[in-house]
Amino acid sequence: MTRPLEGLRILTFEQYGAGPYGTMLLAELGAEVIKVENAAAGGDASRGNGPYFLGENDSEYYQTFSRSKKSVTLDIKSREGRAAFEALARESDAVANNLRGDQPAKLGLTFEALRAVNPKIVCAHISAYGRDNERTAWPGFDYLMQAECGFTFITGEPDGPPVRFGLSVVDFMTGALMAAGLLAAVMRARESGEGADVDCCLFDTALHQLSYPGTWYLNQGDAAPRLPRGAHPSVAPSQFFRTADGWIMIMAQNQTFWENLCRVVGRADLIEDPRFPTPNARAAYRDELTQALDAALMTAPTAHWVQALAGKTPCGPVYDMARALDSPFPQATGMIDRVPHPDRADGLRMLACPVKINGARMPGKRSPKLGEHNEELLGGARKT
Repeated sequence: MTRPLEGLRILTFEQYGAGPYGTMLLAELGAEVIKVENAAAGGDASRGNGPYFLGENDSEYYQTFSRSKKSVTLDIKSREGRAAFEALARESDAVANNLRGDQPAKLGLTFEALRAVNPKIVCAHISAYGRDNERTAWPGFDYLMQAECGFTFITGEPDGPPVRFGLSVVDFMTGALMAAGLLAAVMRARESGEGADVDCCLFDTALHQLSYPGTWYLNQGDAAPRLPRGAHPSVAPSQFFRTADGWIMIMAQNQTFWENLCRVVGRADLIEDPRFPTPNARAAYRDELTQALDAALMTAPTAHWVQALAGKTPCGPVYDMARALDSPFPQATGMIDRVPHPDRADGLRMLACPVKINGARMPGKRSPKLGEHNEELLGGARKT
């Protein structure tokens, strides 16, 4: 399989989630992504993240974010290590990092520092709060952004405490935005011969994800409140409902979906109910509508309703993580794969690349051992 980013080389100084996630997307699409790691420091800090390990300097957490990459060990603060890094940069398209905002300049990872080495180099930076403001030197992580940017008072039940999203979505979205910005700047550099700095930060990404509720507040002063059962702020029915054996998420976002829902659950009378003519009107009577639909849906289990509504009204079962990953559907679509790993005889089961090209999912490889590609890329010399 020819991957679309073959021929693109990216050097990366990364750890934990945001940077590694973004560069992993690029690696799985064919870019040669080279992790530049300091052996004296143990390399990418996520190599030591437990509780599950696969040999020295290798954990299942680390494996999650560095698939399909290469690793070399360099100390770029040393003269020899810096020279080796610049030799790689001379033949690369980009240098990425997710360091604290004040570190790229100190370490010479900016376009200004590298343009003499390679005038077309793109330097992509992920930081917590950006590199050009009073918080430049502040460390920061995903959960902090969810807290400060309002996520924890949008998520959860109305009378509950602040609730963060269960996964590091700000990290992942920032990594994906960095990857998009890097590719855009590389395209321009190949045309113009001039590289650039690309900046993304966790805070800006989190704030941007407030999206249309943010626009409503900025223009109307309407701070969207938390609603019961994860309901949509302006459309109904679009929320969790009870069934005979659990829960179902139903999103009847338009009139056709609404009418189909009413007929399938045996409540066609609701279509003509004067309280419920439009999605916005139904939202004004959300409590009454919830009671009516709960009563209908609790007559059968979730699986029955998912099958009955399939293709008629958007809906889905509400699973815990175990049921989500053991469900037949991701198995059938190839979203669960198994990659060979030298420290696990039966290989490592992992989540596959979510991008398909011409109908084919990009095959993944395990994350590299620390310094595994020194021989290939540095002539065997460990520049630490």
